[in-house]
Amino acid sequence: MTFESGYEEAYVWVWLTGAPEPVVAGRLSRDGPRLIFNYGRSYLDRENAIPIYLPELPLRTGAIAPLPNLTLPSCIRDAAPDAWGRRVILNRKFGKAREVDLERLDDLAYLLESGSDRIGALDFQRSSTEYVPRGHDAASLEQLLHVSEMIDAGVPIPQELHQALFQGSSLGGARPKAMIQEGERKYIAKFSSATDTHDVVKSEFIAMRMAALIGLDVAPVRLERVTGKDVLLIERFDRAPDKSGWSRRAMVSALTLFELDEMMARYASYQDLAEIIRHRFVAPTASLRELYGRLVFNVLCGNTDDHARNHAAFWDGQTLTLTPAYDICPQNRAGNEATQAMLIKEGNRFSKLSVCLKAAVDFLLDEDEALTLMQHQIGVVRDNLGALCDETALSEMDRNLVMRRQFLNPFIFEDAPQALKKLCASDG
Repeated sequence: MTFESGYEEAYVWVWLTGAPEPVVAGRLSRDGPRLIFNYGRSYLDRENAIPIYLPELPLRTGAIAPLPNLTLPSCIRDAAPDAWGRRVILNRKFGKAREVDLERLDDLAYLLESGSDRIGALDFQRSSTEYVPRGHDAASLEQLLHVSEMIDAGVPIPQELHQALFQGSSLGGARPKAMIQEGERKYIAKFSSATDTHDVVKSEFIAMRMAALIGLDVAPVRLERVTGKDVLLIERFDRAPDKSGWSRRAMVSALTLFELDEMMARYASYQDLAEIIRHRFVAPTASLRELYGRLVFNVLCGNTDDHARNHAAFWDGQTLTLTPAYDICPQNRAGNEATQAMLIKEGNRFSKLSVCLKAAVDFLLDEDEALTLMQHQIGVVRDNLGALCDETALSEMDRNLVMRRQFLNPFIFEDAPQALKKLCASDG
């Protein structure tokens, strides 16, 4: 049962391109289980007004209902907190977050109770005339790590420590994380979890660094050691420093591009995303090759958590461009067989290079081009994986997992051309 949050509406504020300050765009209001959006007249009258996202929220007067099967516009849902952010909010309001159902609060409450420095270019306020950002108190990595461990364990945190993680309360995903700023850069900090069965933080660092070595467009990362524990810092690409503050870049997830909700995410596919890119993206040929490279690398490194919220595009009011890749994190696997979170080709999601080869045509690549791309990636992985494991000082157990189970798992080569199998087999 959803908790009666007391909120009936929220005003949506947006940072227009290059602007350091937001303007009010419209209002979300309750209509039974749905949230309806209306653009404000002042926003529609602006010469530089852009749709929050098309085709979902076109610039027009009147109420705009969510698309079928959605309870609120998906482009707005992209800016809402997911599991981790919701646990932070629940801990602040009710104490032990693990004992409180995430559905205790509704979407309006989560939008209005979360921090303002959220992903993308939106924020939510109770006022249509005064913008008051939530959660600007800075915190050290030590504080953030300490408080995240308490929330991860379901322990109520003291009132004086609530602000430490408040900025990160708008973040998506399920793992402990927070936001920090260092000079002219902003980062998302990711921490280990008490439920981890392997070194997830170092595995993600290795995968992200490897993707960059391969030549993929990925968010820069670095590994920090804080009070004896590893913290992964991912540089934010939706922010740019400005003489008056920070400008924000609007983003939408692939789930929004697909016009699907979380319950329908299992139907999301690389094949469909490639079609959207062909028709709606700037520089579609280059974007298709980039996305295909990300698909192949996800298979090579064992990242099976490549769901539709882990792909995104910048939105400028008219066109879409791929954001840098993020959340490339090898997953643990009990056996060899694995499947990707998104379908690859015609209902097939098996984590195999042979399936990726069949999908190459959807990315405007022929088989030889796809094979050359795969051979390049495999070569870079083989040449650099050991050094990256050394750099992170992985334990012997985690090193064996990364090098023998996650990266280049034998299952991915089943049914693959002999040239790829030989390339892997030649690895001493």
